[in-house]
Amino acid sequence: MVTPSAPRQPAATTGPSNPTGDVRAVDLELAQRCRRNDAGAFEELYRAHAGRLYNLVFRMVGSADEADDLLQDVFLHAHRKLASFRGDSSLGTWLYRLAVNHCLDVLRGRQAKMTRVTDSLDEEGASEPAAASPSVPTAVSRIDLERAIARLPEGCRAAFVLHDVEGFEHNEVARLMGVSEGTSKSQVHKARMKLRAMLSPRSGASGSVEQS
Repeated sequence: MVTPSAPRQPAATTGPSNPTGDVRAVDLELAQRCRRNDAGAFEELYRAHAGRLYNLVFRMVGSADEADDLLQDVFLHAHRKLASFRGDSSLGTWLYRLAVNHCLDVLRGRQAKMTRVTDSLDEEGASEPAAASPSVPTAVSRIDLERAIARLPEGCRAAFVLHDVEGFEHNEVARLMGVSEGTSKSQVHKARMKLRAMLSPRSGASGSVEQS
């Protein structure tokens, strides 16, 4: 199985899409070739989707090195589970959901470890209002924004990435993360407020992030 190293500067992301008839046929044929252990087919699959998935994984976990490792894990899981692909969605969307769930599993594992030492970080945040909050300043560079997102606490970073970056509705975020819709809204609200504080001209590039 061919698993090239993850790209450091992947292509721009696009949202999940429903397959047309032609796309579905191509995806099913590619999946069948991968299931036959066709190394060329799996490399084709990797090159077609690795960039987009790397962007997602990096934003979810906030670490380039960890994103490299998790991207490889996602494709290993995909290789094992391709027998379950039936073409109901595009192969890209199927991989995308697989990556989201894997990242959330990793983040939940960290959360479980933390709760053995301290109270859940979500409890305090759940009481915050989910009303519309000030948007993140727009006059910032993409690099600054990516760095700020990476410094968010894991819970609100995941909710923010899924909702504001990847475009999921709050009910979808809640279902993916295994939380209530209100908690999803609260976590996104917290993320926006923290990002606004970090990206404010008065805070400077080294503004601190309160882990709550």
